[in-house]
Amino acid sequence: SRIWAARNDWFWGVDMGVYYHPNQEALVPDGFLSIGVQRIKSPRLRLSYVLWEEEGIIPILVLEVVSKTYRSEYDKKKADYSQLKALYYVVYNPFCGQKRRYDQHQPLEVYRLESGRYQLQSGNPLWLPELGLGIGCEVGTYRGRRREWVYWYDQLGNRYLTTEELAAQEQQRAEREQQRAEREQQRAERLAEYLRSQGIDPNNL
Repeated sequence: SRIWAARNDWFWGVDMGVYYHPNQEALVPDGFLSIGVQRIKSPRLRLSYVLWEEEGIIPILVLEVVSKTYRSEYDKKKADYSQLKALYYVVYNPFCGQKRRYDQHQPLEVYRLESGRYQLQSGNPLWLPELGLGIGCEVGTYRGRRREWVYWYDQLGNRYLTTEELAAQEQQRAEREQQRAEREQQRAERLAEYLRSQGIDPNNL
């Protein structure tokens, strides 16, 4: 939300039902992004995402995270989201390399809908021109945990800092500024002391 803080034409949903047909059960991705909708529709916020209440705007990206219990992220869910016609389908698998049956996949896979079928894209990070964002994964620290995380990137491949990282950066900047001010104060006090030793009142300069 920090990246697009000045914009109100997008919505990011987490574990929220996406209703795409009155006679069908909702799809519930781990996360999804819609562009061209109001970020905040009312004080009550959204309890679900209903396509016919959102001017038919389909989420442009859906995200599924593979849990310890396999939940058909690579087959049934992929087929469901292709029927939804979400442009990008992203699967993040934090358990790659642990000899599970879906280990033939990469930790982060991004699929793009082309002619009605999802085609695996290459690149980490991968630029998504329709979003104006890149997506990728790398090792970082979040809430004290150092591991691999999924991040957003700019067009040059630079990772956007998290809110936590920005706060730490600001704290470091404030600490450096305080140290600089303390050094300046110490220099001023030494100069005043020297002037007084020479019989000069620094307050009368």
